[in-house]
Amino acid sequence: MGPLLSLGAGLLLLLLWARYKGLGYVLVHHRWVFVCLFLLPLSVLFDIYYQLRAWAVQRMHSAPRLHHQRVRHIQEQVQEWKNEGQKTYMCTGRPGWLTISLRVGKYKKILKNITINLMDILEVDPERQVVRVEPLVSMGQLTAHLNPMGWTIPVVPELDDLTVGGLIMGTGIESSSHIYGLFQHTCVAYELVLADGSHVRCTPEENSDLFYAVPWSYGTLGFLVAAEIKMIPAKNYVKLFYEPVRGLKAICKKFAEESANKENHFVEGLVYSLDEAVIMTGVLTNNADTRKVNKIGNFYKPWFFKHVENYLKTNTTGMEYIPARHYYHRHTRSIFWELQDIIPFGNNPFFRYLFGWMVPPKISLLKLTQGEGIRKLYEQHHVVQDMMIPMKSLEQCIEAFHSDIKVYPLWLCPFKLPNNPGMIHPKGNETELYVDVGAYGEPRTKHFEAMATTRQLEKFVRNVHGFQMLYADCYMTREEFWEMFDGSLYQKLRKELQCTHAFPEVYDKISKAARH
Repeated sequence: MGPLLSLGAGLLLLLLWARYKGLGYVLVHHRWVFVCLFLLPLSVLFDIYYQLRAWAVQRMHSAPRLHHQRVRHIQEQVQEWKNEGQKTYMCTGRPGWLTISLRVGKYKKILKNITINLMDILEVDPERQVVRVEPLVSMGQLTAHLNPMGWTIPVVPELDDLTVGGLIMGTGIESSSHIYGLFQHTCVAYELVLADGSHVRCTPEENSDLFYAVPWSYGTLGFLVAAEIKMIPAKNYVKLFYEPVRGLKAICKKFAEESANKENHFVEGLVYSLDEAVIMTGVLTNNADTRKVNKIGNFYKPWFFKHVENYLKTNTTGMEYIPARHYYHRHTRSIFWELQDIIPFGNNPFFRYLFGWMVPPKISLLKLTQGEGIRKLYEQHHVVQDMMIPMKSLEQCIEAFHSDIKVYPLWLCPFKLPNNPGMIHPKGNETELYVDVGAYGEPRTKHFEAMATTRQLEKFVRNVHGFQMLYADCYMTREEFWEMFDGSLYQKLRKELQCTHAFPEVYDKISKAARH
């Protein structure tokens, strides 16, 4: 009883202190109190609910039958919008706080909201090696469903709560993308409800213009209602090699060499300073030395980026076997390294063993409860950006990030970019190797100013023919945006499919300048 009484007394004192200071003060200056006491338990309940729901749908085989009904309901809502005189644009009715993006989309308050309740796995086809899913299926849900069947998808973007729809209408990447490309490049078909209420399927052969225009369109060409994604055989482990590298030129050279090597199933880099990084390469395997298995996804294990940093601190190379699903979601528990700013002691062994099973808090709940004060604080003193640039510009890009924001670690993830039609493609006519440079954290430069600094980075990315991931804050003007992205096919489809009066343009959904 002694420890329980002490814990109860401690919680009581904590609540009294919070009441004395005021909820607003605690939420801004000591957010971990609210996160640990409320959001972590709520996140567990969310997970339990969605897991039970997915289990029930699978057992009752109700997904295909209900899918047709739900698609009809979407079509009925579009028809209702038409009957009402098409007075405003349409958008999905999913609340903005449920999305992974940290951006606050205010457009939902003024547009016609269309309810889209599509969150089930519809069909696994081993013969075609394709899985058909609804747009709100998450990566965690999909890998949990496929792995026991002996399958996985070629590109499994990192965070559990990322959805298929978000990864198609936006984009998705993983350390296997140097072989398979972005998430959109692993999809073989999309199904949409268009502005006229029709339900269409598009593939590279059927309605091909629409197929290539959908990625990066952010729901401005139609409502995605299903997608077909390639599958590949799953294996039990990833044999992962760690190599610390020092010196910026050596880092970029090593990373480019490993990214070009197709024998590597996975390539990833974590840059801890301007001239220090760990380059990781992995291969899938069914066999493992049990003495070297590291179940990095277990709740009591160190956060992955901290585990990797130890190889840099000790200046040693390493190899270990990580269970495949643990590897696919290796950055989930720490939300890459964002959680260290929310729960500063989150990687402490004491915290991990006692409370790590509740981590991470749902990003959606963090957004829902952040309040205007925290939102403005994050906007002015926090960076969350992914810039996708040609591999040949990597050294220049890291130097620009260091000069402008000095946020570490930086995440390096290579991907091949084919010369397909659509909003993003290489400058030339051939497939080109690109790299995603991810910066997540508090800038350490004295001159950081959110708008001016981000615009400077955006200009650099445009100049090297790169692309900005649009989940993050975008400060470009409309002209600058369409200088970065190829809008020719997109604008053509907007006119042909009568989207100009049905959906806002993509720039008006993602840009800081255009949002109201």
